[in-house]
Amino acid sequence: MTNSSQVLYFTLTAYFDIGGLKYLYFMMVMCFYVLIVGSNVLLIAVICVNRSLHEPMFLFLCSLFVNELFGSLGLFPFLLVQILSDVHRVSAPLCFLQIFCVYSYAAVEVLNLAVMSYDRYVAICFPLQYNSTMTDRKVALLIALTWALPVLATVVLVSLSAPLRLCGNVIDKVFCGNFSIVKLSCSNTSVNNVYGLVLTVVSIVAPLVLILYTYGKILEILQSRFDLSRVPPLLAIVLSLYFLTCQPLFNPALYGLKMAAIRDACKRLLCGENAAAAAASPA
Repeated sequence: MTNSSQVLYFTLTAYFDIGGLKYLYFMMVMCFYVLIVGSNVLLIAVICVNRSLHEPMFLFLCSLFVNELFGSLGLFPFLLVQILSDVHRVSAPLCFLQIFCVYSYAAVEVLNLAVMSYDRYVAICFPLQYNSTMTDRKVALLIALTWALPVLATVVLVSLSAPLRLCGNVIDKVFCGNFSIVKLSCSNTSVNNVYGLVLTVVSIVAPLVLILYTYGKILEILQSRFDLSRVPPLLAIVLSLYFLTCQPLFNPALYGLKMAAIRDACKRLLCGENAAAAAASPA
């Protein structure tokens, strides 16, 4: 039995030989990565350089876009290297670094969506109290907690897994995962299992409950404003599920691509003031 610090590398067995197709897959993944980076960098720049967009909703979006860059950086370059490589190995330090990036990204993503849903809940359900509730100090605190709590929790997670005694170095995945490391352990992993369960509940389940609650309240307001008595029950269920589940997940794309303020700011940034004004003016 050896300590994980003595394991020089892990072997990823989920990859298989695809011959010359690996270059096609490489180009596809590379294009997807470039698209992710380009779109998120553009939206971050638009929000940062336009003071009119320095409002809570857009600041939370900016935090979300930064997290998308962070998460993609922890995964896509690694995938690109592995696609072209004939030997699918990853060094132990890089493996734990990837675990940190992927897990903290996922936790920040869900928590950021929960904060965004809370912001929309206050704006729609308590519009008169919105400015006094979502102050600059509170927005800054929410963004700081959105990042600090997941990062701290993930550091603890990796710190518990790194010292484990391992009986092997084979991972049946395309990238490193904490549970895959724990399964290789020869020592007692009770603390790791309990902490992993608690971390999942706190970082994933709790924010999802907040998202469901806030959008449920927003849906109640929609029902009070429109007569849904003639809506078929099945359609009402579908609409409820959409607002409660899909809408929070689609918010980043909807805000980034469809909001007039961001569209106009993108035009000004990319085309200049005159071109943006000409595009906005009627023919």
